[in-house]
Amino acid sequence: MTTDDRPDDWSLADYRQYLQFLARVQVHRRWQSKFDDSDLVQQTLMQAHQALNQFRGTTSEEFAAWLRQILARNLAHAVRDFSREKRDIARERSLDQALAESSLRLEGWLADDQSSPSQRAERNERALRLAAAVESLPETQRDVIVLHYWQGWTLMQIAEELGRTSGSVAGLLHRGVGKLRDSLNDFD
Repeated sequence: MTTDDRPDDWSLADYRQYLQFLARVQVHRRWQSKFDDSDLVQQTLMQAHQALNQFRGTTSEEFAAWLRQILARNLAHAVRDFSREKRDIARERSLDQALAESSLRLEGWLADDQSSPSQRAERNERALRLAAAVESLPETQRDVIVLHYWQGWTLMQIAEELGRTSGSVAGLLHRGVGKLRDSLNDFD
């Protein structure tokens, strides 16, 4: 596929916040101070741009999956470089799988069991909007929402991790979800 054949809505820039969201979800908290998920996303987008002519898919879902594979590879390399371990194919596959699962959870928030191409494209667009909305939240609200909804942590676990009370975490979660609703309603 050449860049001329690529639909306008497949712009790499449109996927930046989606990839940023997925990277944030997958970068373990102990590594967040060691490497920047924004750098990983930038590297992913640059590699995708350079290899765009190698993309063989035909749908926006395949395009997003291709970008997730590049991001998973970059995450695995960053973790390996940080931990100074030899390449671990199983870890790379588990990161790829974890990114796919995070993407499915993201889409699960939006899914209506849609199957037509136009409905899948709409769901993909909503996933991109949700990722952008989550990325636009204040950091503490974003962290609480990601840990609770995408990592499956309880409010008590989040409170312990962040050094807050479970009541304050519940408040952050409530305010964050409200801001997400407002942000997503602005799109409609």
